[in-house]
Amino acid sequence: MLNGRLYRAAFVPFLFALALAAFSLGPRPLPLTSTLAPDAFEGQPAFEELRALGARYPDRRPGGAGDRALAAHIAVTLKGLGGSAGGGFSVRTVLSEGQTIAGEASLDTVIAERPGSTSAAPILIVAHRDAAARGSLAELSGTAALLELARVFAARETKRTIVLVSTSGGSGGDAGASALPAELRGPFDAAIVLGDLAGARTRMPMVVPYSDAQGSAPLQLQRTVADAITHEVGTNPGAPSALGQLAHMVVPIATGEQGVLNAAGLPSVLVQVSGERGPSPGEKVSRERLQGFGRGVLSAVDALDTAPDISPAMQTSVVLQHQTLPEWAVRLLAITLLLPALLAAVDGLARARRRRRRAGRWTLWTLSCSLPFLCCALFAYLLGRLGILDARPSEPVLASAMPFDGKAATAVVAVLLTFALAWLLWSVLIRRLGWETRPDPDVAGLSLVLVLLAIALVVWVANPFTALLVLPAVHLWLVLASPEHLEIGQRPRRAAALALVAVALLPLALVILFYAHELGLGVGGVAWSALLLVAGGHVGLPGVILWSLALGCAAGATMLAVAGAPEAIGPVSSDGVEVTIRGPMSYAGPGSLGGTESALRR
Repeated sequence: MLNGRLYRAAFVPFLFALALAAFSLGPRPLPLTSTLAPDAFEGQPAFEELRALGARYPDRRPGGAGDRALAAHIAVTLKGLGGSAGGGFSVRTVLSEGQTIAGEASLDTVIAERPGSTSAAPILIVAHRDAAARGSLAELSGTAALLELARVFAARETKRTIVLVSTSGGSGGDAGASALPAELRGPFDAAIVLGDLAGARTRMPMVVPYSDAQGSAPLQLQRTVADAITHEVGTNPGAPSALGQLAHMVVPIATGEQGVLNAAGLPSVLVQVSGERGPSPGEKVSRERLQGFGRGVLSAVDALDTAPDISPAMQTSVVLQHQTLPEWAVRLLAITLLLPALLAAVDGLARARRRRRRAGRWTLWTLSCSLPFLCCALFAYLLGRLGILDARPSEPVLASAMPFDGKAATAVVAVLLTFALAWLLWSVLIRRLGWETRPDPDVAGLSLVLVLLAIALVVWVANPFTALLVLPAVHLWLVLASPEHLEIGQRPRRAAALALVAVALLPLALVILFYAHELGLGVGGVAWSALLLVAGGHVGLPGVILWSLALGCAAGATMLAVAGAPEAIGPVSSDGVEVTIRGPMSYAGPGSLGGTESALRR
């Protein structure tokens, strides 16, 4: 039912878009550098303070007694450096409510400001002090570095105002950092989030720029911090891989506090030797590493202090082989790749209407396939809103903070049972409506592709990177809609049709595998993390609806593949185009219709 020649001709605009994208590649911005020696950051005092804080406050669950006692200790220490009039800090403590790994909690945020000599936009340095498990010295090393940096800046004049912040909730949910932009005055030049700076094991990238929204920290900020660490530590902290950049653009998820700050429009990077995954609770700590990374952060702050403002715009380009591919080029490539499938599907719809095929009913059937997925999402949301889940952080949580234990397994099994029940009820609903649960391969495939194309266009408007997930499906599932028109002369076997469905879902599987590998998640951990993202509200209602529709299309494609592909309706030419006009390909001479009137007279 689809026109193969029209489909192939529609790829011509993509060739022009590809040429434009090749010319759009640009160089990376140069990093900012500092001429000041960062030797003022002393590793030995910072390491001793880390040990002392860990021994004095071993239990630092967010909002707990140990966490609040440590916040009071940090506030007293910062006030002891002197007031702003004498070169020290003005210190205040802010109380906020937020969802954490321990449930709803009251969190103390300590904010210390030291004025600069100019009115240039301030620099923000953030470190969370809480931890999911007792001890967790590596996670506490950011706080030790923050206090050592405070001593350095109390005795050093800067052009920009320096704002130091100790937050809680960074072990999962980032509630303290989420409330931070509302408490701070004026725009900021940049923010550096201090994570694990002393862990024995390293993992790249050590400068994490990812955001909870579309985009990431400006590339110049990333390169400035990475270059400073390279010079002070002697180790390349690494850069996000192409797959990592694409995965975070396609599905924006960030586990560090820089994620919520970037989403709020404050350019931020996380400095953490253990990468995006973070340290384990029993991770050993190193004085040399704490000193090296502490000096690297100090050098980066000095470079930002004397340079012009960093652009506040989030980076939406992708770095490929030291060249940047801008977002508009990706958007252009995505729409030109959607165009062939769109034209072929619209043409197929017109053919179906001429043949009086009931495409509208099968479009509703495709939409109905999303109902079980939507029911699961609503059930997960209710688990969070009704308090059945003890904790429902709205931001992604590391596996070490909320592991996949018995309670998590019970919640996941409950959602899976809901999914199974929803499919049973879906079958009942379809029969009550008088529809067939087994799709008609003659027209259901076309309706499915049309629905998927509508989803892709909506997603493309919001985020062209996410639309890349749908591209393989809209092209490969055209074969399920009409295999004889894509040079498949006979009905493909069910295994081949199921393989087409599986290959189309491969990009989504790669994104899931990337996050599972980066965050150290198993199969249960992936399901538990997805449940928390929905229950905590990180995935909003529009996102839930779009994901349900897309997964419903995948379910419909699977049923269509199992049902089998359509038979050819009429004669087919050598190039796969259905013959609808009698001619050399189909004889229409005398006798072909049972004789003529003149012949019957004789």
